[in-house]
Amino acid sequence: MVYKELSFKLSPGYTQNELRETIAKKAGRENFSFEIIKKSLDARREKAICWNISVRLYVGDQEKGVFISDNGKGNYYNYRKRKERVVVIGSGPGGMFPALLLQKAGFNVTLLERGMEVDLRSRGIDNFERTGKFNSKANYAFGEGGAGTFSDGKLTARSKKISGERSFIIDAYIRAGAPEEIRYLAHPHLGSDNLKPIVKNLRKEFISDGGQIRFESFAENLAVSNSRVKSVQTGSKEYQSDFVIAAPGHSAYDTYRMLMGAGVGFKVKNYAIGSRIEHPQVLINEAQWGVSTLPGVKAAEYRLTSNIQGSLPVYTFCMCPGGAIVPATACEGLNIVNGMSNYARDGAYANSACVAAVNLEILLGKTISPEEALFWTESLERKFYIEGYKAPGCSIEDFLKKSSSPSVSYSSTYPFDIIPSALWEILPERISNSMRLGLKEFSSKLKGFETGTMLGLESKTSAPIQVLRRDGGLCDGFSNLYICGEGSGFAGGIISSAVDGLKTAGEIIVRCSR
Repeated sequence: MVYKELSFKLSPGYTQNELRETIAKKAGRENFSFEIIKKSLDARREKAICWNISVRLYVGDQEKGVFISDNGKGNYYNYRKRKERVVVIGSGPGGMFPALLLQKAGFNVTLLERGMEVDLRSRGIDNFERTGKFNSKANYAFGEGGAGTFSDGKLTARSKKISGERSFIIDAYIRAGAPEEIRYLAHPHLGSDNLKPIVKNLRKEFISDGGQIRFESFAENLAVSNSRVKSVQTGSKEYQSDFVIAAPGHSAYDTYRMLMGAGVGFKVKNYAIGSRIEHPQVLINEAQWGVSTLPGVKAAEYRLTSNIQGSLPVYTFCMCPGGAIVPATACEGLNIVNGMSNYARDGAYANSACVAAVNLEILLGKTISPEEALFWTESLERKFYIEGYKAPGCSIEDFLKKSSSPSVSYSSTYPFDIIPSALWEILPERISNSMRLGLKEFSSKLKGFETGTMLGLESKTSAPIQVLRRDGGLCDGFSNLYICGEGSGFAGGIISSAVDGLKTAGEIIVRCSR
């Protein structure tokens, strides 16, 4: 049974003995078991950096209680054999988690993934970085697990009313091999090296529950009749459906266009555009902590924002401590970058997106359609395709000064060459002007920040368009077509995309339980 919950502080390099002794002293007893329910690093004062830790104590024979979140949707998890067929498009978190839940609830689920399974995908990416030959079925955007498989694997979300869904997601990740710490760390992450076996194990669980997955199966068309999707067509194959969930991710512009052709409505939404910035990790550690290393802490992070009147909001996004910058293009002939890191976060460099929030209609001074928003973004990505997948780049100092001879001062983690370039001239003028003001402010907040490098185009912070849908993800004008995850324009990141997918699955289960 639960005894009590306690909160306290410990030094960064604390041992398990120190942890238990602290709990015993605060609890006033020696006989107990416990679990950590929250752990966050407090680095506000360099000379007093510590972990803030909360634990839940148990006494008696039962070591751990089972806590079930009552979010009014417990019926989601009840199994009964059902005849309804569900086709899910996309194996990222927005597709895999609703597929997994629906299969566990007794539906007949087929998951379609345009790319390759994760081992083949990894080999395709390795070959791409060695040869520069792009593979449309094995890249950083498409393939098993979606774009998130080759990322930092951050598991944070802003929404507070997702406890039931979040528990489902975290439990599934831990069953698939994720570390137990993701239950309680304030900023949990999986790392790309962990994500590869994790997504494979999620697939195995889905199949063992009776689900079917089809790789290298691009959803080319939807057969629609009387506002209902009858089937999903992939090349020469056709998959009959009672319900369809599309979770294409934010990079699948061809899938967006297919959905538009099938009658799905979209609208233009705000998103963000900029570049990747990179620094030696030790510089960030010293700027944040005052020392180059902290025992028990992997690498320092930062989150920076700038809101200068008359300028676009500028912020850092998807910061990857001890990580690398990768060529994340979704299509041949386009050039964008992204960041990733492994679980240990022990690389020599840190990187982050530095982006300006954009409303395209204000930026362009006219009303535009969703199709035009996609075309404008692709045109910018094509503009950065200067010498194949080499990345245009310069120092942050050059960007701030608009140097006539931009340069890069060190070898980047980016796998291809960097072309010294005037990034401020390649980016739209208002975006680069706003970024310059933001970077100047960031340089006053983090010592040495201006010595970093900028490279490439970061244009996939989120989708530039958003689907017209009701609560639960049902598309306007359709009776059985749902769009969820980052591709819907309503989610961003692993947890929010997975939660969006689970809410969609819940709506389908409720409909079929009436």
